[in-house]
Formats: sequence, C-alpha cells, structure tokens
Amino acid sequence: MRRIHCLLMLCFLPLTLENQAQMSPTSGTHRSTVADPRVEMSLRDGWRFKLGPESATELQAEPDATWTTVSVPHTWNRVGYYKDAPASHSNTAQNVVTTQGVGWYKLVFTPPANVSGMESFLQFDAASRIATVWLNGTLLGMHRGGFSRFRLDSTAALKPGHENTLTVKVDNTKPALGSSTADVLPLTGDFFVYGGLYRLVNLIFTRKMHIDLMDHGSSGVYAKTTSATPASAKVQVRVRVRNDSEQSGALVLRTLLVDAQGKVAAQQVQSVTVGPANVVERTADIAVPHPHFWQGVEDPYLYRLVVELSNKSSKLVDRVSLPFGIRQVRFDAQNGLFLNGKHVAVHGVGYHQDREGKGWASEPEDVAADEAMMREMGVTGIRLTHYQHGQPIHDLADRDGLVLWDEIPLVSQWTQGESLQPTAELRENARQQLQELIAQDFNHPSVITWSIGNEIDFGNSIPAFVGNKTGAVPDPLPLLKELNQLAHELDPGRPTTLATCCEGIRYAPDTVVPITASVTDLAGANRYFGWYYGKPSDLGSHLDTLHRTRPAQPTAVTEYGAGGAISLHSDNALGGPESRNRPQAEEYESYIHEQNWSTMRSKPYLWGTFIWNSFDFGSTTRSEGNAQDINTKGIVTFDHKYRKDPYFFYKANWTTTPTVHINSSLYIERAYRMAEVRVYSNAPMTSLKVNGKLVGVLANCPDRICVWNGIVLSPGANNLIASGSFPKGDVDDKVQWRLSDAAAKETYIDCGALVAGASPEKHFGSDTFFEGGTAQVITGPGGGFRAPAPASIAGTRSPEVAATYRTGTFTYRVPVDDGPHSVVLTFVEPSLHPGDRIFDVFANGQKVLTNLDVAAAAGGALTAYQQHFVVNARDGMVTLEFRPTKGDAIVSAIEVQ
Repeated sequence: MRRIHCLLMLCFLPLTLENQAQMSPTSGTHRSTVADPRVEMSLRDGWRFKLGPESATELQAEPDATWTTVSVPHTWNRVGYYKDAPASHSNTAQNVVTTQGVGWYKLVFTPPANVSGMESFLQFDAASRIATVWLNGTLLGMHRGGFSRFRLDSTAALKPGHENTLTVKVDNTKPALGSSTADVLPLTGDFFVYGGLYRLVNLIFTRKMHIDLMDHGSSGVYAKTTSATPASAKVQVRVRVRNDSEQSGALVLRTLLVDAQGKVAAQQVQSVTVGPANVVERTADIAVPHPHFWQGVEDPYLYRLVVELSNKSSKLVDRVSLPFGIRQVRFDAQNGLFLNGKHVAVHGVGYHQDREGKGWASEPEDVAADEAMMREMGVTGIRLTHYQHGQPIHDLADRDGLVLWDEIPLVSQWTQGESLQPTAELRENARQQLQELIAQDFNHPSVITWSIGNEIDFGNSIPAFVGNKTGAVPDPLPLLKELNQLAHELDPGRPTTLATCCEGIRYAPDTVVPITASVTDLAGANRYFGWYYGKPSDLGSHLDTLHRTRPAQPTAVTEYGAGGAISLHSDNALGGPESRNRPQAEEYESYIHEQNWSTMRSKPYLWGTFIWNSFDFGSTTRSEGNAQDINTKGIVTFDHKYRKDPYFFYKANWTTTPTVHINSSLYIERAYRMAEVRVYSNAPMTSLKVNGKLVGVLANCPDRICVWNGIVLSPGANNLIASGSFPKGDVDDKVQWRLSDAAAKETYIDCGALVAGASPEKHFGSDTFFEGGTAQVITGPGGGFRAPAPASIAGTRSPEVAATYRTGTFTYRVPVDDGPHSVVLTFVEPSLHPGDRIFDVFANGQKVLTNLDVAAAAGGALTAYQQHFVVNARDGMVTLEFRPTKGDAIVSAIEVQ
C-alpha cells in the first residue's frame, strides 16, 4: 500500500481572555500568545477503502488494487434519484449504491515525535452504524450506534514519530433477526441508513491530567442556567477531571464566563485533587450580574465558557472553551413556548442529514448552507430527525438563535420478529444513544428538549416498511418509560418529548394504538390530514381533541405536509382522488401547506409547528411521484438547490423580507387557455400583469395568497409579472408560460386526475372546471409508499387518462368561444355490472345522453367507451351536467373541440 502521511494540525490555540470571547461562531480570527495544552491531528485525507469482506482475516488476502483512496467524511452509499431529466442530477439509476453491509477503512499516518508521553484519543464524530477500530493491530474497541461522537484511548497502541496503521470496520447491515445490527437502533424507518465514516475523524493529545475525554463523547463540561433575572443570573458548571497517570495530582480549576467583548463576566477558582487512574467531578456556581440573555433569533447572544486546569506552578494543563448562552425556557400548555419570559413562535422544519450526491457525508459548509436557506424562509426551530445530528448544526443554531429538538433513533420498531419485548442488548443500545445525545449536546442553548422516540405508536396499524406481525403487538410503554426516566436523570432541566403518529387516527375499523404521548413532558404529533388520510379541514378538530385529552401537556405538531414533484403539475389542486397514492403535483403540496398552516396558526396552545420536511431525502421504502427511493415531502429538492412553491408560502408568512412568488413557474407548457394565477406575497399591494396588460391589484392578501382567476392566455409565449409594492420599492417575480395553438382551440380534460395522464395523440390537462362529484382512480396492485401498477383498460390508447374519473352528481363548465363545438366523452366502468349505474348527460341544458349504462354499452367493466355530440356554446361556456338516475354518474375524459 502506498504510504500516506497525514498533515499534522498542531492546534496551539493560546487565548487571552479577549481572544477566548472572540472564538464564538459569530466572530472572526484570533491571535495566539500561549500554547494550548491540547494537540489535535486531523485524520481526513489518505484513507483507503474497500466494501466487504466480513472478517479481518479475509481482508488480509485482499490485494491493494481492490482498495480505493478516499477522504472523510465518506460513505459508500448513493441513494435515491429523480426519474425525469437525469442529466440535471448527480444521482441516476445507473450510479446508485444501496448496498448495506461491511466497509473497511485503512489509514497510514505518522504522529509527531514530540507527543510522546502524552495521552492520545481517537475521536470519530460518527461511524454508521457499528465501528470496530484497530491501531497497529491492537483492538481499541467497538462502538454501536451510527450517529454519536465516540472516542477510544489510543495511548498504549500509538507509536509517536513512526508510521501507524489505523483500521476501521464499519457495518451498516440492515437489522434483522440474527444480523450483526439486530440490536442497534434504528431497526427501521422511512429513511436510509448510510454506511461509512461520514463525519470527521481526529486524533487528540492531552496531558495525563485532563478534562475528561472518555465521558460518552462529551466535552467533560456540563453547564446550565439555574436562575436568571435582568439583575443577575446563576450558572452551574460541572466539570469532570481525569487522571490517567499512576500518581495523585493536585490542580487548580478555574471556571470563567467571558462576554462578547472579551471581559470576564464571572469566574470561580477552586482546587481539585485526583487520585491515580481516577475521575472526579467538581461544580462551580458562578453569578453573572446584569446578564445578556440568549434570546433566540431576536438576540442570540453568546458568552464563552472557559474551563482551565493548572498545576501548582500555574502552568496550564488543560483547557476547554465553548460558547454558552444564558437562557431559561418555559413551555405553557395554553400559550406555547417562552424564552426568558418572552413568547417565541416556533416556526419549524424537520431536517435529515443527507443530500443528493453526498448522502450523509456532507461537509460543515453544506450544513451551513442548509441552515441559511432555512433561516431565509423564516425558520426559528429545527427538529433534528430521527437521530443525533452533528456538531455543525448545533453550533449554527446557537449562533443564530434557532431552537432545536434533539432525538434518538428509536423509530417505529423496537423488537424483531414476533418478539413482544426488546432484547436486553437493544434496551442498552437505546440507553447508550440517549446518554451520548445528552452528554454531547448538553451545553447548547439551542437545544430545548430531548426526544426519546418517533412513531412507535402504530399499534396494529403497522406500515409496510416496519413489516407484518401475525400475533400480538409489542407494548412500547415499558421502554419509553425507562428512557424517559433516564433522560430526566441525565438532565433534569430539559423536558422530554416524543413524536406520535396514530392517536385519534382510524386507519381501519379495527385500529388499536397505544397512547404513548402521556409518557413524556411534551407531546409531538405527526399528522398528515389530506395526504395519508382525511381532509385538511379535519386537522383543527383533531388537534383540539388532543388538547382536551391532555390539557396540561404542551403540544407541538411535529410533522405535516405532502409529497411534491417539481416536474408534476396540476391545473386544480382539488381535482384528484383523496388517496395516499395520488400523483405528487407541486400544486397539491402547496395546497396542503396552505390549509394546514391556516389551521395551526390559530391554535395558541401549539408550542411549535414543524414542516415535514425541509429537504427531500433518501428512503428506499418509496417509489412515488417523479422519484425512486426519495421521500418527496421536502419543500426543497434533494440536491438542496430548488425551492419548491411552499417554501415561498412560508417565507411570505414567516418573514418581513419582501417576498413575491408566482406559483407553478415550472408548469410552462399549459394545457388550458384559462388559468388561475396564484402568487405568494407579503406586500401591502400586489399587482399582476399578463403580456404587459395590468390584470388587477390586490391588497393585503389573506394568508399572503393572492389569486387571480380566469386569466386568459394567448397562443405562444405568455409573460406574467407579479409586483409587490413595499416601502423600500417594488419587488417583482416573472414567469413565462406557453400555450400551444392546439390548446388555444381545444380542451382535453382528464377527469378525476390531479396530474393529467399521458396520451399518445393529445395534450390533456388535469381535472378542472368541475362542480361537485368526487375524483377516483382505477389502479392495479400497489400501496404503501409505492405507486400502484397501472390499470389494465381495454379499448383505449390512453389508459392513464381512462383510469381516472369523476363520479357522483356533477357539472363541468368549460370555457370556450361561442359557436358549435364537438364534444367527446370517454367512460370506463370500474367494477359495476350492467344495470347498476344509469345516468343522463345534459349539454347547455339539453339532454344529449339518456339512461347511459356504461357497463352495458362497453360490454363490461374496464373497457373504454366513447360518445360524441355537438353543442353550441353561448356566453363563452359549454356546460355539461351529469345526473344519475341509479347509482352515480361517471366520466373519465372530456374533449371539447
């Protein structure tokens, strides 16, 4: 193997008190005056990687040529791709890698000779999901869990000044009975678990006496605000001091809080004696006069907490320096979240850590770009789902005042097979991951709650990605209660929470779900009215019922939304069937968000609302919309570049930033000459021009939604300009829509379709111009999170068009020019027998079809049947009425030429 020597990053970061304050995330550079007692070596470049085999013995036989050179962060997986426009995406059907199993990493490096005699610790910011580590052939240890930082003591095995070989086995095998990962959370979930060393790796050197680096990946320092008033605040700082030598040591422990100007705001000095090979804890209670509070996005003020260990000669032995915000959080079950006594509106998003082309191996600058995009939209809170996220997002949230929901990966499943109890090993893994989460994120002022699980209340309504159980359903309450107690023991100051899916939701008549929300201090509800079940209008009464059930428990909506594809568009968001398998038009995603937010903004008892999701993300349980193995509920695409329409809806509602956005900008080739123009605008006055002509001006649009109906498009290019008048000037948004000559003369309606089906001869639009009736679809096998197979329908060259239909008693008012028009109606009987469905059709008040029995006329079900007639349009309209005499009327397509 080629010898690779990593560059040593000697982080001699001496700090005056002024410089210590300047090291906050909001500051610039600092200068050095005294050597820092810690040395950190980055192990980023020069790794060799190989996928498989299982054992280290088998690995020895693998030739060097089979290894590839990589840098960390690294993952071997590439998951999820959009099916349309593959040239514009980095992920394609040809280059995805969904293999889950064992990967090997090997690094040859040379640490400096002058660290001889120091303690050394290998630090992995994350390795998914089981990591086994050898240094120079010596097994250092194993870590089970793919999301938390862990450290291994490498002192005995390290050879300073010489070549060292570091070998890491990483295993992300999909959990199953008997598998290596059977007891490592998460067992399942609607997201993909990538494999690899996907966060940074470092080697840290310290003196024998140091602030504890072997405490669950923590800093060894635990600080919290115990009281706070404008006059004074008290901060309690607990420090773990470790002695790795064979002799007792006496030290001076100095705890300082430094303000943003570099001045010491408070400090305490105490002595500490640590026996050989021992750890002791000391607590400092420091009083801060006239504290400057960390006030969320309004004023995210950070002090710097500095903890120093010195010997009798006042020589610095160790130092930890970290940002700290003085704040107190209160959750009120009736009025929401209060930060230092001030109410804070938590406008939140859920956040997964993967992105197209990089998976989980994103860089800190990628995370910073994501966070900036969220803040631009007006986000004030982030639910870090469904596992522990890394240091960068926590530091950014501290700096910018966002509040965070931290979570462990107890997701949907906690037993294997037909077992009704989790194994002892799984319980221990859940406890370990919770302890690591709290230890590592304890000091962040942004973190306001610890979540102990997500959607483990399915009961007997188990989704397909969890698997089927034939017997009794496991009870999640014992494990939840154990974790809830542990969280309170580890951090009595923060409330616990979890996210539920199913309380009050009837997936089927025999649905029985456990009530888990009452276990924790706070409740979170993942609810998808209008997407997986019910209607958007059902959300309000449902939330009110939950609130009445537990009126003393603060509640948040922790997931809501819908799938949306930027390549799929609808002429009418209400035109499709109410089904979880609906095509994922961008316009329907917007509709769901509009309706949900209109409801939730009127519920003062909600302490927060969290959109699902900020970005599309990888999930091999899904094949829907325009994507394979992607959950498309993000309001930004998987590459984190294109903001979908709902993004601007929230930006208009959640910020004062002048915002004007025309929806459906990518629906360029229009199906109808008559269109609705929908604009998100927070301007006092918003105007619309079409092809240079002013259409109208709207003032203070409700919910920031400005709508112009009945806009007539011209053949060819149509230029639309929406303009918002703001005190500092106008803000415009422009789109260009095109109307073909054929679409200007002919109207082809795919009845019952949210997104029009493909036809080899005609350009159909989705269902619109209707009044009454319901949309339905004939589908083949399918379900869950996968699009159903197309239906088999005889007698048509356009089965996608024929498969959808409107049924009931309904009317279409089709805008056309006055004069004679040829009308073609397509019918398909889904399932009824002759004589079960009979109806009449009227055109402009005249009966044109009498006692139509589609099953009889077509010769049976699932066979297309057409009727033709001519009607004279008057007052710019062809009106078609469908009136049943037995059963419901039905129509699959309307053509007006």
